Amino acid sequence: MRRHSKIRTGWAVCAALALVSGCEGLDSAGPTTGSGSGAGAPDGRATSPLKNPDGTRPGLAPVTSEGDEAAGRKLIESLATKGRGPKTGYDRDEFGYAWMDTAEGVPYSRNGCDTRNDILQRDGQDLRFKSGSDCVVISMTLADPYTATSIDWRKQDASEVQIDHVVPLSYSWQLGSARWPESKRRQLANDALNLMPVDGSTNSAKGDSGPASWLPPSKRIRCAYAVRFAQVSEKYELAVTSADKKAMLAQCGG
Repeated sequence: MRRHSKIRTGWAVCAALALVSGCEGLDSAGPTTGSGSGAGAPDGRATSPLKNPDGTRPGLAPVTSEGDEAAGRKLIESLATKGRGPKTGYDRDEFGYAWMDTAEGVPYSRNGCDTRNDILQRDGQDLRFKSGSDCVVISMTLADPYTATSIDWRKQDASEVQIDHVVPLSYSWQLGSARWPESKRRQLANDALNLMPVDGSTNSAKGDSGPASWLPPSKRIRCAYAVRFAQVSEKYELAVTSADKKAMLAQCGG
């Protein structure tokens, strides 16, 4: 069962994970990877994208100061633009099988845990693992930056939390990744910088949209989202559409 609760002023966490103590088959989590701090975070841990260039620190904190907004606009302005190409030939398997641990050159690669669980561990709190595993997360509390809600998640309702590709894989295909070597596409699909655990229905509504046609429901996070979209695009030398670039600049006061 999932419980959502609105994040209050100060972005304090709103709900604790309700679990019966002593349940069989559950292991409590110790310290998680990617622990850090960032002002204005839903759970007190999320980090501004400008202070998280490799995506290994948790969450996505709002970009609020004029100086940070200016830095975000500078990054966005540096992006090349082009029109979307055809989706012909796109298939998720062109980016490797889902959540592979063997994509080279990205954080968490070959650590013995698949990418999805790495990202759940990075952003989740009150983690509990499958018995005998230090990888497979079976329950947690997630402060979802896209909706500004707290989600109590359990693995039996896995789709309630989905891992968003900030720059969607299909979008990247239409903007140039169709011509990349598969190794580079595997990196994009499994790079922590491009991955955000969020409310499942919200992620499904996004599809392969760019920022001109979809933005997170929480207006407070939209500049941070635009900056993260730009960070991924810059890292992988991906162009964005002119409409998307304009929309991204607008989120950061441009």
